Amino acid sequence: MDINLFFDKMVKKLNLGNIIEEPLKVTGGLTHRMFKIVTDEGRYIVKLLNPNIMKRPTAMSNFNRADRYEEILKENGIKAVYSLAFNDKKMQEIDGQYFYVYEWYDGKSLKDGEITKYHCEEMGKVLAKIHNIDLVNSEFSDNEKNIDFKYYMDLSKEKESPIYDLIYDKLDILNDSINKGNEAIKHLPNYLSICHNDMDSKNVMWLGEDYKLIDLECLGYSNPYLELYELALCWSGYEKCNINFDLFKTFFKAYFDNTKLDKNVDWESIYYANNGRLEWLEFNIKRSLMIDCDTKEEQEIGMNEVKETIEHVIYYDKVKNEILKNINDLIK
Repeated sequence: MDINLFFDKMVKKLNLGNIIEEPLKVTGGLTHRMFKIVTDEGRYIVKLLNPNIMKRPTAMSNFNRADRYEEILKENGIKAVYSLAFNDKKMQEIDGQYFYVYEWYDGKSLKDGEITKYHCEEMGKVLAKIHNIDLVNSEFSDNEKNIDFKYYMDLSKEKESPIYDLIYDKLDILNDSINKGNEAIKHLPNYLSICHNDMDSKNVMWLGEDYKLIDLECLGYSNPYLELYELALCWSGYEKCNINFDLFKTFFKAYFDNTKLDKNVDWESIYYANNGRLEWLEFNIKRSLMIDCDTKEEQEIGMNEVKETIEHVIYYDKVKNEILKNINDLIK
């Protein structure tokens, strides 16, 4: 695809003015491609949706559902970079390429070492605010995860992929995580709420002490305890395999100071049920093996993510007791 020709067509179709700067690819997106577009009418960010994801049978309905929930967040005053609508449609399409357009926001996501108690407190508060919009007493039902890591291990060996050794060494831990997670899902507290489902530090842009959430396409109903637990970990250093438990507890406390949910629940089940990283691992194994993947660039991203995600799985198993102890200390 000629990217310059594509954006020329886009600004004309959507009446966004004339492009006055070369389209600039923005780093950070692990799944879709992002570009900054500057016209004589304004500055925009354009998200080009991954064509392989759009081939999935549920892709269009998932995005349309998230668009509806995005409007609910907007109506409830949640600070976010919201997608623009054209002719009452948020998702747009040109020459088979689906995309979203947003107004540019000058904020930046926080890097490792930049996250403070203030940031964790603000994120705990806004997460509770999102969950409070429509908190319902209902059983969380999720399909069992059936990921055949041995199949991918054998395939990676056949293709002489460097990820073979990574999977081979940790096959038992990966399978154990799936089995325990599938059982734990059955014992989660019976609540559902609107969840962001991807609100880690890369998806919050900060401008001084102000912020806006981004990447709202994963919005949907899920178990609020799971999202709270996962995000408290993400915002306290889990992704660098170095949890700062002061930040972890700050996030937790800010959340429970602003919600009606009960703190006294089965946190060990929540620990085991928090295994969404295994689906992310499978997605990136496929990219590494050029399954549902078209470019070397995406394959390289997949390989890096496989390595990092397996490191997360190992670390998560290692710090289980410390995580649960800190939660128990907090809820006493």
